[in-house]
Amino acid sequence: MPQYTVYWQPGCTSCLKTKEFLRARGIEFESVNVREDPGAMAALAKLGARSVPVIARGTEFAYGQDLDTVAKFVGVNFERAMLDVPVLFSRLLALLDCAAHLTEQIPADALRVRLPGRERTHLDLAYHVPQIVIAFLDAALGGRLTFEHFERKPPEHVVTAADAAKLTRSVSQALAVWWGANQSRLPEALDTYYGRQPLRAVLERTTWHVAQHARQLQRLLELQGLSPTPGLSPTLHAGLPLPEDVWDAEVPLQ
Repeated sequence: MPQYTVYWQPGCTSCLKTKEFLRARGIEFESVNVREDPGAMAALAKLGARSVPVIARGTEFAYGQDLDTVAKFVGVNFERAMLDVPVLFSRLLALLDCAAHLTEQIPADALRVRLPGRERTHLDLAYHVPQIVIAFLDAALGGRLTFEHFERKPPEHVVTAADAAKLTRSVSQALAVWWGANQSRLPEALDTYYGRQPLRAVLERTTWHVAQHARQLQRLLELQGLSPTPGLSPTLHAGLPLPEDVWDAEVPLQ
């Protein structure tokens, strides 16, 4: 029986990265898809965890959003270079622009098609992308980045691909305004649902979270026989701790 258990759900960027991180280091674990295992949520509640990914060992657990925390929990060394804050910021703006273009190309008849293993639809995924940045901005403005940010569903006025793309662009503009007003006096740390974290780490996670979902949007378009334009440039991914895969192989896109 493996020493560790990983609780995860399909389409979750941090879930996929956590499992890849452990497998790359030869660390065995029991894989529990909380969308399919009827006892998973009760097990998480017993641990005191409220979101995924979670890696558990007996009655102890760690959230998988921060790989440094995961590495410490399993007792392995983890050293890597991290992009500087100004580079992460400019990269995030570029990724949001790409995500908006990809969103606009989602066919109308695909918007409400559900993704494998989730209640999330193509439209939900497109709407989720700007919510990632809203969560960051809320924390940067003195609030808190919550898991509920990532569970939000499109409101009644967001019904088309163009609506979702417009929201992504408006959030990108808000991010640029925030940066312009605060880049000389950035907060050192932000409050998040997985603890108080350095701003640089949260911005990095925000950036690669958006990047991974942009990869998913592109793959979904390709699976429909489309050729997304413009496609995601590999330079936008360089230096980001993205998962190797676009989607979890345990619940494949096709």
